[in-house]
Amino acid sequence: MFTGLVAELGTVLSLTEDAQTCRLAVRARQVLPGLKLGDSIAVNGVCLTVVVLTGSSFTADVMPETLRSSNLGQLKPGSKVNLERTLRPADGLDGHLVLGHVEGVGTIAGITREGNAEVFRITAPADLLRYIIPKGSIAVDGISLTVTTVTDQDFGVSLIPTTRKSTTLGEKGVGGQVNLETDILAKYVERMLAARFSQTAAAGGPRRTQVENAGLTAEFLAKNGF
Repeated sequence: MFTGLVAELGTVLSLTEDAQTCRLAVRARQVLPGLKLGDSIAVNGVCLTVVVLTGSSFTADVMPETLRSSNLGQLKPGSKVNLERTLRPADGLDGHLVLGHVEGVGTIAGITREGNAEVFRITAPADLLRYIIPKGSIAVDGISLTVTTVTDQDFGVSLIPTTRKSTTLGEKGVGGQVNLETDILAKYVERMLAARFSQTAAAGGPRRTQVENAGLTAEFLAKNGF
């Protein structure tokens, strides 16, 4: 489990693929002390397992499913990546709960300046947008950010200069692709509500399909006593 607070920018040494395996080697510094073989580390928000460790780098295996659902397959030697070690029990939760299970890839559709901040507008698949709400949390390339706006096609996040400078977003412009992980809590709520109304339907109440089609909205929750 992670918090979405990037520890450092690593540099890709290699991404090697063959018919059965894919391995990603990354040069790093701050995340290496205490790191052991078998430990988890987030690379652009993707939770990977360390399989090779040197004094200046680590290597992790990358599954085919990970390549399909993330931007890791686009990496090249010299690419910068966001790195974060796993959350320890004594650590503070300064970001939000991030699992490192990237759900899909979004595209930066626009960047505008607002005071000392830059607002990124990011398009996302419809099945992810349903879980994104204004003032909620989202992990973008593993960075914990607060959602500012949401439409039917995209969402917005606002970055302070420090975030731009210390993460991969500082090097990405319009058209750049980013890994997305929505807030897991929204999915658990939706799942529990669907189960609840499924039981209600069996007793002659609202059908489960009606609940699923309505989506998890403020209006839906209000109508059903939440």
